[in-house]
Amino acid sequence: MRFRFVEEQRGAFPIERLCQVMNVSPRGLRAFRSRPASRRQRTDMVVLAHIKEQSRLSLGSYGRPRMTEELKEVGVNVGHRRVGRLMRENGITVERTRKFKATTDSDHTFNIAPNLLDHDFNADQPNQKWAGDISYIWTREGWLYLAVILDLHSRRVIGWAVSNRMKRDLAIRALKMGIAFRAPPKGCIFHSDRGSQYCSHDYQKILRQHGFKVSVSGKGNCYDNAAVETFFKTIKAELIWRRSWATRRQAEMAIFEYINGFYNPRRRHSALGWKSPVAFERKVA
Repeated sequence: MRFRFVEEQRGAFPIERLCQVMNVSPRGLRAFRSRPASRRQRTDMVVLAHIKEQSRLSLGSYGRPRMTEELKEVGVNVGHRRVGRLMRENGITVERTRKFKATTDSDHTFNIAPNLLDHDFNADQPNQKWAGDISYIWTREGWLYLAVILDLHSRRVIGWAVSNRMKRDLAIRALKMGIAFRAPPKGCIFHSDRGSQYCSHDYQKILRQHGFKVSVSGKGNCYDNAAVETFFKTIKAELIWRRSWATRRQAEMAIFEYINGFYNPRRRHSALGWKSPVAFERKVA
């Protein structure tokens, strides 16, 4: 342990001084350096190489629990404590930040449907419960708004759209993508907040035409649509807040790659037994 400490601090202090403080000899330090790595050290090196690779593939978004599950999936049978130690010792961390911008315009005269979900975001099968919302991304060209539709069974993004304006056509395009992709049966619940985009006559007309049951969050209660809020928190922490976006187009392409290349097919969710949305749906099917 003392020799290892000297090696770790050698860039900050003179070797001679470190040896004096730790009460070890320079000759002993040279012997330590020439000593072959132990079996545990060799194993740590192999596990660390896998951790670095999976961190790269996950866009640096995996903490200890998800990283452990990912390693087991690729055949590296290792405990979460060891994974946590190696990540901590090698500075592999997950950065989390928070920002806020209001996107819900509930000051309108449209009718408000009841809250059918009532905080129950679980569904036994696909196309039983959908949820939608709108968030935002800052670019040097101005705000870019992102509308998504999630299937609450697997948390899979089944529809999304972006625009430089937060109007109802943005929400409608995301809804139409979800309908075209899934062709949901009549009776599927669609949940949203009280925003004018979702309560508008045009939006509600499309929902009625396809037989949706409409559900709306309570006023000023973000937890009523927590599943979609969680998605927005995830994409911002893992993608949006990590870069400075020069153009809206640049951000749009990155969002496309994140949703279709990582979030839906690869990202593990604790609520899904550490499976990705696509893998979870395959398991059910």
